[in-house]
Amino acid sequence: MTTRDRLVLAVYAPALVANDGRTLAVVSGMERALPGLLLKWEVGEGGRPIELPQRDAWLVEATRRGKLPLLCNGDESYPVTVAGRQSPAILSPGGQPQLHVHAKLPLDEAVIAAAAQMLEGVAEGARAFWGHATPDAAALDIAYQTAPTLEGPPSPRRGLPALKLFDHIRSPEIPYSLGWLNFWSAAAAQAIGFPDPARDAELLTRARRTASGGWVVQLTNAPLNLDNPAHLEALLRTYERFPEIGGRVTPG
Repeated sequence: MTTRDRLVLAVYAPALVANDGRTLAVVSGMERALPGLLLKWEVGEGGRPIELPQRDAWLVEATRRGKLPLLCNGDESYPVTVAGRQSPAILSPGGQPQLHVHAKLPLDEAVIAAAAQMLEGVAEGARAFWGHATPDAAALDIAYQTAPTLEGPPSPRRGLPALKLFDHIRSPEIPYSLGWLNFWSAAAAQAIGFPDPARDAELLTRARRTASGGWVVQLTNAPLNLDNPAHLEALLRTYERFPEIGGRVTPG
């Protein structure tokens, strides 16, 4: 398995506060979605997994310090990891500090089948504004939409639109980018204008509501592969439909 055969999951949520139970909810959400998954090892120096007999208590203590340290499943042949970091207000949309949660998993049949439920579990657990789950190769292309070049502005690949940097987006509810699976909270969906029953009929066939009133929206049936012209067209079409995504609309 290559590094490109992985699923990248990321959600963006309000910053952690004291006695915040969301870190445990995030980890539990991943474990519920993928049968047999246990994230009870800390990643130590040199990448060595260290078992945590009291994982939940350890997470509570780490949360008090404003952290979701790097956790894994302890299986170096099938690595699953999750971690969270705080982004300061100066680097965040609307000048509001955020919690960024990132997970990586092997992109196999079991993970593909569980991906939508896992994204929902992590996003709802974190009370996220928005999030996505995307194969690593497509995520790299999407990253070029915001990566500045030596000459200045981003130079996106494959005709994708350039997106604003995180701190230039006016509010945390506006997603930075699209992915294969997209979580939009109720506030994020309202901010981008989803759903419109007429304009979003196709997307709604691959969308479902979450317990909090948000949405999980899947762009393509199979994991997003931008070497597939139909997948690239679906991504481009969705960016065109939602110009708010990536801060491409200037308020009047």
